[in-house]
Amino acid sequence: MDPNEQSGPTLPPAEQMRQRRLAKLGNFVASANSKSEETSKPGSSTSSTSSPSDTLSSQTQANQENARPTPLTSRQTNSISNSSSPSQTTPINPFSQLGVKNKTEVGNSTTGDSATSSKKMYAAKEEKLEDWSNRVLGDIFRVTLDNTQTTDDRSVKLTFLPELKAELEQSAEPVKLTVSSVEAAILEATKYLPSNKPLLNYLLPCWKRVVRATKPARPPPPEREAVLQEAKRLCMSNCIFALTMPEYFSREANPNHDSLVPYLLRHHDNEDGICLDFFVEAISRIPEDDSVATIFTDAMVIISTKVASMTMNDDYKPYINCLVTYSKFPPLLHALAQHPRFLVNSSSDMSKEEMALASEVQTILGPFFRISPLQPEVTKTYFTGARTIGAGLVKSSQTSLQMILKAHQGDLTGITNAFVRASPSARNSTLDWFAFALNTNHKRRALQVKPTDVASDGFMVNVTAILDQLCQPFMDTTFSKVDKIEVDYLRRNPRVDMSDETKLNADQATADAFYKAHVPGSSNFISEVFFLALAAHHYGLGATNSKLKDLDKDIKYLETLIKKLEAELPRLQNDPLNLANMRHQHQVAINSAEKAMALKYAIQGVVLDESIQTLSLQFMRYVSVWLLRVAGGTDYKPGQDFRIPLPVDRPDAFSCLPEYALQDVVENFKFVFLFMPQILVHAVGDEIITLCITFLRSSEYIKNPYLKSSLVTLLFSGTWPLYHLSRGVLGDSLMGSKFANEHLLHALMKFYIECEHSGVSSAFYDKFNIRYEIFQVIKCIWHNNIYKDQLSRESKVNRQFFVQFVNLLLNDATYLLDEALSKLVQIHEYQKRLHDPALSPEDMEKVRTDLEAAEQQCQSWMQLVNDTMGMMKLFTAALRDAFTMPEIVTRLAGMLNYNLESLVGKKRGNLKVEDAKKYHFDPKTLLSDFIDIYLNLAPKPAFIEAVAADGRSYKPENFAAASELLRTSLNKSREVINAWASLQVKFTEAKTRLDQAELDLGEVPDEFEDPLMGDLMSDPVILPSQNIVDRSTIVQQLLSNPLDPFTRNPMTIDDVVPADDLRMRIEEWKAERIAAAKAKVSDGEAMDTTTD
Repeated sequence: MDPNEQSGPTLPPAEQMRQRRLAKLGNFVASANSKSEETSKPGSSTSSTSSPSDTLSSQTQANQENARPTPLTSRQTNSISNSSSPSQTTPINPFSQLGVKNKTEVGNSTTGDSATSSKKMYAAKEEKLEDWSNRVLGDIFRVTLDNTQTTDDRSVKLTFLPELKAELEQSAEPVKLTVSSVEAAILEATKYLPSNKPLLNYLLPCWKRVVRATKPARPPPPEREAVLQEAKRLCMSNCIFALTMPEYFSREANPNHDSLVPYLLRHHDNEDGICLDFFVEAISRIPEDDSVATIFTDAMVIISTKVASMTMNDDYKPYINCLVTYSKFPPLLHALAQHPRFLVNSSSDMSKEEMALASEVQTILGPFFRISPLQPEVTKTYFTGARTIGAGLVKSSQTSLQMILKAHQGDLTGITNAFVRASPSARNSTLDWFAFALNTNHKRRALQVKPTDVASDGFMVNVTAILDQLCQPFMDTTFSKVDKIEVDYLRRNPRVDMSDETKLNADQATADAFYKAHVPGSSNFISEVFFLALAAHHYGLGATNSKLKDLDKDIKYLETLIKKLEAELPRLQNDPLNLANMRHQHQVAINSAEKAMALKYAIQGVVLDESIQTLSLQFMRYVSVWLLRVAGGTDYKPGQDFRIPLPVDRPDAFSCLPEYALQDVVENFKFVFLFMPQILVHAVGDEIITLCITFLRSSEYIKNPYLKSSLVTLLFSGTWPLYHLSRGVLGDSLMGSKFANEHLLHALMKFYIECEHSGVSSAFYDKFNIRYEIFQVIKCIWHNNIYKDQLSRESKVNRQFFVQFVNLLLNDATYLLDEALSKLVQIHEYQKRLHDPALSPEDMEKVRTDLEAAEQQCQSWMQLVNDTMGMMKLFTAALRDAFTMPEIVTRLAGMLNYNLESLVGKKRGNLKVEDAKKYHFDPKTLLSDFIDIYLNLAPKPAFIEAVAADGRSYKPENFAAASELLRTSLNKSREVINAWASLQVKFTEAKTRLDQAELDLGEVPDEFEDPLMGDLMSDPVILPSQNIVDRSTIVQQLLSNPLDPFTRNPMTIDDVVPADDLRMRIEEWKAERIAAAKAKVSDGEAMDTTTD
């Protein structure tokens, strides 16, 4: 290849445009010179005069957009024949090469009636076109060719143009401003501008004036309109060249001058501000001149960089207004989305922390999303003196910041919507920007995270709010577009990265294998935005919501520290060194507390905004419905039937979803129930109830026990009384919903059993809180007889399930009563010791500390006791048969007898404490609950026998004491007192019969005794360990713990083998002993039936 044929290196697009413009300038000079030579040749037809209309017609034939003229010294006249009159010639002005846009020729357009009409329109003032042009163009560009005219009619200073005047005189043209001389006038006028002043300071006001001139009250004649349009075009061309080719104006490039930034930040109406007409005209040139887009994108990069250092305290509004203006023009947004600064330019040497912060400060959109009331500088401004300001001032400040934030988020929503609609590439870039911000900030949900290592709360809350707004168009109340959300999105190279997230019910290997199986096709916009918004709620708004609890802990600790330091300060008055150090620590603690409280108030102001949470709640309803559809493999929508339990084979698409898909829903609803339940009254449908019941009933679909228990919390929160709703937001729906009537009670009982062994370290104590919430939900719905009938049906149809439930209920009651009453005894002793005057100060402080610890524990246990006993009272009243089944009745009777003695026995005085209500302890109410349970089961002989057979705790005197209290303290009715007295008689009679039977049997052989309980076995069974116990014993054991009591190996009741031979021997032995006893009676031998 010939080296001379090799092409040079490819220049950047901006430089290529610059070269093309310079080439145009060079060609124009050559063309003008050649034409000037032609005019001097013999025989050429020339003329020194021509009409302005002929001149404009000639210019329209030589249209070249943005071409540059030759200098005035090369300016020559030329003549060509006029198409309408061959005898007339028109001088060709070199500036016509600038490209007058094709317009209707105006030279001969005014004839006949139109001429008459024109005369009428301008009858008040006749003015020739050339005079009008001279006057109007002079006013627009503030220039004059008359050295005696220094100002215009409005006393505005004009710039005299001596060079242009001389050239016109030399070329024998009229010394007047015309379209052909405008470009030269602009060039000469800019020469007189100070070099330290930007050219746009002159050109932009000219633009404003020419735009106003093109919009008169009455439409001007066509020839005048043509003059104005050409002046407008030339003014815009010079504005563009002033920014891209300052050398044409004999100036060196100056970044401070060659930028639109200062003018964009001024109001549109300002004389030197960028108006919308400027945008329209400039953007119309983008297809032919790619440097125009660069002017605007580079300006926005500069503006964005400035916003990155601003807070909401600063004057940021002009900057966001500028971006709002950009959003009106899709070509500008398309260009911005292609700019290198639109997305983060990540590199391998960037740390995770740098990448997390990059979207917020290093991109075009990030700084605008960063503006928020949650910026530390702003929180201090809104909540100065946070520790001492009153609640009223806090509320007013929060209302103020909510209004400002709402306006700002409205601007961000409009901008984002415009980007999404600007072009397909702009949409994709915008979604990529959101995805990068979310994917690099997973650490925001870590247990311990430094705020400086992740994006700010303000930025992430704004991201969440705007994504919620993008979801709003498809979140209708009928859920008509929920089927557009494609679960296969997560298997089509999704923008959302969830690879490191815990899955709902799949390990990492299973999830990786599932998502590795790529699904062909592309995902729709609804799916894209849905999954981005879901992630944003987790890493954005959800993470910020969770900070409130942490801030409360921090503030409590700091306030305690401040009090401690304040108590120490007086003791150090004689120790200056330590006093100064202590004062410094005190001030640091105060400053930290002020900062934490200000941030808390600011976060509350932001996240407790009703509009934000209402939209968030609406989104979560959609997530709930979508999750049910994926799990059930159905097309479920609220109001339709939904079948549970869910299929045994869990769909991989559901199991491999990130855990936060469900967690976001639960946390969001819990947050709203806790802080702003008023917005739920009209915003909650059947889907949230269906969601909770479904995944409690089919709890195996969810692996995380805390997440499952939070579904109970959600139902419990929905039963809190609110306004006129005595059963809360969900209570009435739980009472009347067909789905709830069929499945709620079983789901609650199932999870009551399941939470006994959740597998987490805190399961033992967590279960009591979970069961407390279950009790509250059941109490809310218990008035509906459907649930009572359902519980009775469960006890008969699903006997083993029900027995397991009741057994755990008894376990809880036993444990809680023991813990609560023992703590009351301790409190009684501590309070008695505090009145001992001989107690030393040190011992007194220790007793107080122990007392506080016991009080806290007692309050928790006693509240649980009250609810557990209340539940047992409800159940025993409705289900006597169920609670007197052999597997249950013995334990129930023993628990009742033991605690009855604690309440009415000789040691009941140990339960007397000061201010018993402080501990939720009401002995009268508690005793009344016990008596009610006894009376509820009184008609069942099995219960009577079990109470009397309790050799450890059955004492007739306890029942007599309770009878006395019924009459004197409990204010029970006569019917209850009589029923209790009748029950006492039944117990006594049963006890007599049992004692007689025991005497009849005499001493029981060891081989017939249960090795665990020491009682005579009636149905012996052989365990897998080959040990023999009574069936009732192992049944009770397995209800609490599914292990062989001798080897601790797992087993079920199906693993036991009946010991029929031993059972027959026991029965034979009993028959023999009873027969012998009867024979003695018949022989007249008296039998001693007295008891010790």
